[in-house]
Amino acid sequence: MSSHTMPGPVPRQLQQGDAGQAPRGGAVLAAGDGSAAELLAASQVHQQLGDFDAMLACAERAARLAPGDVNASSRVVECQIYSGRIDLARERLAAMEAAAQQDARLLQHIATLYLHSASHSDAHRCYERAVQLQPDEPGTLYNLASSCIAMGEIDRAETLFDRVIALNPGDADAYQNRATLRVWTPAHNHVDELERALARLGAEHPSRVALGYALAKEYEDLQDWDRAYAALANAAQARRARLAYRVESDEEAMAAIAAAFDRTTLARRAPGADGEPSLFVMGLPRSGTTLVERILASHTQVASVGEINSLAFALMQLAAGPGGKLAMIERSAGIDAARLGAVYRGALRSYGGEAATRRWVLNKTPSNYLYLGLIHQALPGARVVHLKRHPLDSCFAMYKTLFRMGYPFSYSLEDLGRYYIAYHRLMAHWRREIPDSFHELAYEDLVAEQEPRSRGLLAYCGLPWEDACLQFHRHASPATSASATQVRRPIYKSSVQLWRRYERQLAPLRELLENQGIGCDY
Repeated sequence: MSSHTMPGPVPRQLQQGDAGQAPRGGAVLAAGDGSAAELLAASQVHQQLGDFDAMLACAERAARLAPGDVNASSRVVECQIYSGRIDLARERLAAMEAAAQQDARLLQHIATLYLHSASHSDAHRCYERAVQLQPDEPGTLYNLASSCIAMGEIDRAETLFDRVIALNPGDADAYQNRATLRVWTPAHNHVDELERALARLGAEHPSRVALGYALAKEYEDLQDWDRAYAALANAAQARRARLAYRVESDEEAMAAIAAAFDRTTLARRAPGADGEPSLFVMGLPRSGTTLVERILASHTQVASVGEINSLAFALMQLAAGPGGKLAMIERSAGIDAARLGAVYRGALRSYGGEAATRRWVLNKTPSNYLYLGLIHQALPGARVVHLKRHPLDSCFAMYKTLFRMGYPFSYSLEDLGRYYIAYHRLMAHWRREIPDSFHELAYEDLVAEQEPRSRGLLAYCGLPWEDACLQFHRHASPATSASATQVRRPIYKSSVQLWRRYERQLAPLRELLENQGIGCDY
């Protein structure tokens, strides 16, 4: 899901990628004569340098100098989120919301910031008010529809997307999001509408991407496999052509992580684990992580904060510096693990609500498998669940998903294969070096044996059985991943071995994986 709300402006020096030309935050603060704009620019520089205290101080001072400046207030919220002070961010957002009740555009910006602080019901309220103010504005209706998906209001989301398309037939994202809402049938689908919309566009039009993914989804629902793949391949190719992504960068990073976190490094662990609240669910996107999150979050002793960046932000504070990604990986292997754990736990507590009262606080960020070594070192009492899935089902599930942010490797079968191989090697490294640090679960096993595998999950966490964990689809909490609509339904088996419907088209990917010893014939 995407939002049509755009973030506030970024200082020109940072837009151009030259942080060295931005004002020096420390000098501005020491001199006492910096303008609000200079302080906001300095805040951005301190963020890049990993000095989150100075980052926040600059933003707060800018907000004091310009108390009515939305950009300054928003920047303070962003800095509070980076610093793990979600409680303070929500307080400021509540004040901003109260003052913005007649400003639909600002309410939607505030909603976006609420989403970054995992406050989905607050964001939904802002979108609702914005639609009251602008009942016929397509972009405003679109944002509310996207929020309805997260809140489980699927029928209402469909009605809203229909309205968006009626008002603005050129909104390709609305078609694509609508296509994800349910399994379409021969009697109820939008295939002809989507074909007509695509026919109106030139060969290079950017809307062909979202429309193509929508058409592929609906053809697949109708079990028209060849047309589904043709539409998907065209859309994915168009999406990939717009990205300046090099899979080599991710391959190098994962190899560097394995090299940096060797047996000696992993032996240096923070002391103790008393009261450790940390629970992680991770794996490649579309591997079943959202399903497992919903099962666990249905338990009365578990609170989920969804996909959050708190661990990455805590690492930035301790390991940021010059030299790019590989240099940061090298520095991360030598950081103070106890301090990293303390910073992360503090961020979890700042979410408040259920996160402050439940035994486990669940972080469902899929890519945390990159940080398994750090979790092992810094959070020795954490419970970690890693989802795995058949390699071709896993890759194809990513390939057919239009991710709005992240996962740039998912739009090319070659990129996908190479990324999967690097991921497979990293997970083999973790299994070899820290085999008792995480619980692995195959998506196929969970689908085939829902209750036994669910009981195993709870036993791993030391939790007593609760029947609600079998009724995860009734859990009312928001869901914001690409699986947001699927997890509102009971477990289904139609995605298992789906790759076989496309066995001919996926043959090059299969060959690439099997040449690296990754078995696919099961």
